[in-house]
Amino acid sequence: MKVIIFGATGMVGQCVLVECLKSPAITKILVVGRRTCGVKNIKTREILHNNFLDYSAIENELIGYNACFYCLGVSSVGLSNKKYYDITYNYTVAIAEILTKQNPNINFAFISGAGTDETEKCRINWANIKGKAENMLRKYPFKSLSLFRPAYIKALEGVEPSYSLNKYFDWFFYPFLKTFFPKAVITSKELGMAMINSMYQKEEVKIIENVDIKKLAYLNL
Repeated sequence: MKVIIFGATGMVGQCVLVECLKSPAITKILVVGRRTCGVKNIKTREILHNNFLDYSAIENELIGYNACFYCLGVSSVGLSNKKYYDITYNYTVAIAEILTKQNPNINFAFISGAGTDETEKCRINWANIKGKAENMLRKYPFKSLSLFRPAYIKALEGVEPSYSLNKYFDWFFYPFLKTFFPKAVITSKELGMAMINSMYQKEEVKIIENVDIKKLAYLNL
């Protein structure tokens, strides 16, 4: 399988990149991002690209792939509503447009988040914008669409936490959550494995909540 990864320098993108590098089923990995992910491997090729609203400069480089793991995203904390909307919704529209044009049968995995509201009526703005992005993606002719809604992700070897303080919070929060709220916790390895496995499932559209991610990670497909 030949795959494209967007956002491989972020925590979630690292999750799937690490597992793609390990998987014998993944034969080619195209990494697209603003800055290098720092990985040198016979399976990987990297394109540095700055405009996530316009892919015309690299559109021909996106042909011939079976799957896309779209991991671009940011926390809404400290961002204006417009900036968060641009990154979460408008960037996603742009990639959906170009990928379905260049790869009509591509499988697409989108990182949403626990608490996303597909009704778009939540009092929490980020949940509505994530829901709007999910609903928009459903309108595109992907071969399959996997909407991942992870909660707390424990970074394992090869994956850097999203924020530097997370590595210190992990010391307390991960054991606590794993003991008292096990359904709210997954590891970076489980998320990466689940994203790869989702590409082999037959359902056209799948909403994959945090508890389902753990199950999907260990399926023998």
